[in-house]
Amino acid sequence: MSKIVPLISSGVAGPLGVLHLPRLWLKVSLEARGKLANGYPGIGKGYDAMVLDALNVDPNAVRKFIADSKPTYCQFEAWIKKQPGVKLDKATIHKLNVSIQGYIHDDGTRKGICGANQIQDESSVLPDAINLNNLDDWYEFHQAELRYILKAGLAISAALPCSSPGSLEMTAARCFSNIWL
Repeated sequence: MSKIVPLISSGVAGPLGVLHLPRLWLKVSLEARGKLANGYPGIGKGYDAMVLDALNVDPNAVRKFIADSKPTYCQFEAWIKKQPGVKLDKATIHKLNVSIQGYIHDDGTRKGICGANQIQDESSVLPDAINLNNLDDWYEFHQAELRYILKAGLAISAALPCSSPGSLEMTAARCFSNIWL
């Protein structure tokens, strides 16, 4: 079974206007089906906890609802709105969104993400957690889904008995089209 890196950014909001809520829905949905990539919690201690705490929604109830109902995102938001004691007033959502946008990773986390992505670690570059997390997700997605395919494709194309002029990618594409047609 393929594991999936959640690529919805924490900087994305749905119709309720709550940042990170679409990502939380995706992660819990993937976890409930055993498809969440290793290293990603369904509901973690960072933004996940911040969102659920601010909205006054029980994390266990979220897990159960998503596991049992397999809702679309908008169905999940509709369920959130019906939760007893939920806080969805503009002031609460604004305060939460500002705290999400303003969260800054510690130096070690920033350095680790920048290093994995082979970019200069400058404390003034991408200090916010949303953008650093995006870089981290894209890197993990590449490692899990693209790097292996590229290496496998190059190995297969090098072993194919065809010689076509052009780039390696075009050569492989011509060879594959001959095999699969």
